[in-house]
Amino acid sequence: MTMFSVKEAPTAAKVNGRLRSNASATERNLSIHNIRHYVVGIDELVPLLDGSRRPYINFDNAASTPTISLITEKVNDFLKWYSNVHRGTGFKSKLSSWVFEEARDIVADFVRADLSDSVVLFCKNTTEAINKLARRFPFKRGDVVLTSLMEHHSNELPWRKVAHVVHIDVDSDGRIDEDDFQKKLKRHDSKVKLVAVSGASNVTGFINPVHTYARWAHNAGAQILVDAAQLAPHRPIDMKPKDSTEHLDYLAFSAHKMYAPFGVGVLVGRRRTFEQGDPEYVGGGTVDIVNLEDAYWTDLPDKEEAGTPDIVGAVALAEAIHIVQRIGWDALIEHEAKLTKYALEKLEKIPGVILYGDKDPLTANQRLGVLTFNVNDLPHSLVASILSYERGIGTRNGCFCAHPYVKCLLHVDKKEAKQMEKQILHRDRSTLPGFIRASFGMYNTVEEVDVLVEALAAIAQGKFRDGYLLNKERGEYYRNDVEEKFEEYFQLD
Repeated sequence: MTMFSVKEAPTAAKVNGRLRSNASATERNLSIHNIRHYVVGIDELVPLLDGSRRPYINFDNAASTPTISLITEKVNDFLKWYSNVHRGTGFKSKLSSWVFEEARDIVADFVRADLSDSVVLFCKNTTEAINKLARRFPFKRGDVVLTSLMEHHSNELPWRKVAHVVHIDVDSDGRIDEDDFQKKLKRHDSKVKLVAVSGASNVTGFINPVHTYARWAHNAGAQILVDAAQLAPHRPIDMKPKDSTEHLDYLAFSAHKMYAPFGVGVLVGRRRTFEQGDPEYVGGGTVDIVNLEDAYWTDLPDKEEAGTPDIVGAVALAEAIHIVQRIGWDALIEHEAKLTKYALEKLEKIPGVILYGDKDPLTANQRLGVLTFNVNDLPHSLVASILSYERGIGTRNGCFCAHPYVKCLLHVDKKEAKQMEKQILHRDRSTLPGFIRASFGMYNTVEEVDVLVEALAAIAQGKFRDGYLLNKERGEYYRNDVEEKFEEYFQLD
């Protein structure tokens, strides 16, 4: 009888201490030039208003990216061995446990986290990760969280429940006002326990110097959280050693924004924070022993991962990381900067297109490929609908879960803001301020940008179909002469 261990499973092998399989991305001839061929659904045709169909152009990558066929292959390969983790004695359970912990190590390497001091926790997404930290951080009455007006709601609202939130201003372009940052650190002094900032903006694409901010926070006696939901898919991250003043104490990001939309998120943070106190959620997997009076918590990371985790999501994220590493950061950054530069050069030449944030094509490599704009005085929701109905282009419009930031960029005063709030509370979003956002991924092309530019030039000249209707409650434009039969494209049965 042949005996073999988990590490000798026939479809999985460890190379250089990392999980690989026969279909691993590391064994494919991947490059930035051919990654598009691996994008799932890249050739799917979508219906247009004129009755024709054309390949969908996805410029909504800042919300979620499509997945890569190598990731689905990896998931399917793993599903043959899938079982629950950590306490099963069967071979598949032991293999699944090994895979799950390998994925945790791959994530730690990806962000260069020191696991002697930090722990990698899997959760649903960035939002849940930040909420977890908000509940587990040892705040006391009067403690201050210093955050910025740039933040996504997920790095704003959780802190309101647990501490006094102080906001750093942004300048007229939308960059963090670093003078104001330092003034508020000094003004609130020892009360500032945590600085919570975005690694990069989901509205303007600005990349923040988080290691500089970490040094400022640590010198003031505070810790720092970086919301890396936008940063992780586009730039390498180095949390740095714990004895560095530029060390990142906490980091959160989501797999669904980096080509692995299988429902997993990551929180990397100080072990000491999570070793103390009770876990946020309690139940199966979080305890060593339970009696009718007491429960004794188990060790990290299990203590903070109640119930069955998203094992498949962790596998998908690990393979996404392998794909990004195989393509290489230099090639990825160069490609996305090329798209951004090209788009800015083209869009600034269209009369009526109003760009926000950094409009300089020459600094495209210093920012993410996230472009926000409006067209003349047309409602942003109308422009987005025209792009979809008439050109098959997917964008996003509105405030992108960053209402305070968008109001700053649009110079909405307090009186106007209050009036808008009243309208929204009366279920009327027809005048909600916002932008159209086009965001690039590593698979997008110059030719796709050309389609967007041509479409916006036509819209700016009023060349689009009549007949768009406004749903005031949703603030969206639709067509009553179009019946979208989604069941013709996909069904659950």
